[in-house]
Amino acid sequence: MDRPNYLSRIAARFEVQPSVALLGPRQCGKTTLARMYAERLSGSSVTRFDLEDPTDLAALAQPKLALQGLEGLVVIDEIQRRPGLFPVLRVLVDRPDNPARFLILGSASRDLIRQSSESLAGRIGYIELTPFQLGETGGQNVERLWLRGGLPPSFLATGEVASLQWRNDYVATFLERDLPSLGIAIAPESLRRFWIMLAHYHGQIVNFSELGRSFGAADTTVRRYLDILEATFMVRLLRPWHENLGKRQVKAPKLYLRDSGLLHTLMGIPDRAGLLRHPKLGPSWEGFALEETLRVLAAEPGDAYFWATHAGAELDLLVHSGVKRLGFEVKYTERPQVSRSMRTALQDLALDRLTVIYPGDRRMQLAERIEAIGLTSLPDVRADIE
Repeated sequence: MDRPNYLSRIAARFEVQPSVALLGPRQCGKTTLARMYAERLSGSSVTRFDLEDPTDLAALAQPKLALQGLEGLVVIDEIQRRPGLFPVLRVLVDRPDNPARFLILGSASRDLIRQSSESLAGRIGYIELTPFQLGETGGQNVERLWLRGGLPPSFLATGEVASLQWRNDYVATFLERDLPSLGIAIAPESLRRFWIMLAHYHGQIVNFSELGRSFGAADTTVRRYLDILEATFMVRLLRPWHENLGKRQVKAPKLYLRDSGLLHTLMGIPDRAGLLRHPKLGPSWEGFALEETLRVLAAEPGDAYFWATHAGAELDLLVHSGVKRLGFEVKYTERPQVSRSMRTALQDLALDRLTVIYPGDRRMQLAERIEAIGLTSLPDVRADIE
């Protein structure tokens, strides 16, 4: 599947930086996208290194010698396996008339960014590659994307059984091979139990003490496990927004599993019928719609929050877009209506607009500055904002 938006973003970053880091979860399509980008560079040489390949690892045993004579595009895949390459890359990109551009692919955000920010500050641009988005798969595939998630092999599988089997294998491989390869020494079965437990907390405000009691571990252990899953793009901790309103506001984050297909796998939901009967139907839709909204708006982590008060008012998503404050509520209903909580959020947070996202296909004005819109029409919201 072609992903022209990301290809354009890579090209734009290379206009201003000698290196670009493409970050995202395993199997989200980073290698394929890098190959697509390389194919567009007619007349330029392309050299690829896959750090999961023993031959390529051996070739980079002396990294400066291996890389300094290269020209054109140099792609280094799974670079988090060799963070020691970053100081070498800094030396290479600082050469006068540097003849190479480096496209770095990685599956672990936090460690990768820490290493690169130390060595490549001011020399690297970051792009987070997500699994397939609704704008790429088409609105006609919204239920398929919701059920299977956006990881390409799951979404493109020949049937539901094959998709579910792939996701089960993905979870096992992630726990048993991928995390140990990052130096994370946690028993796979322990982290699996924790991940399954998180699936049942999906869409809820995090209470670390409660999570610790449920899991039978200390708060520090829970936080460490959450950090690992967040850093590998499996979990989103949506931060709370609070300001001086004279009201007691929630100050703990909200938890979501980022890929709806993996969420359904961990909750034991095999198909559409099982999803529609499941008590987590509403939170599942909320997390799916929230991820799609953030992707459409291209919102940075520091611009996205939720808001809630101890009196019961809440807003699923608050996005700062330039000087505008945009509010979003997600409702799994055919007939969205304005609630008291929405009016409170609109007034207290001084929102420029509040959008209710629902599964339908009609766009409806519910009240002044409050509009209901089908998930497939989200790109229209971005167009309105711009």
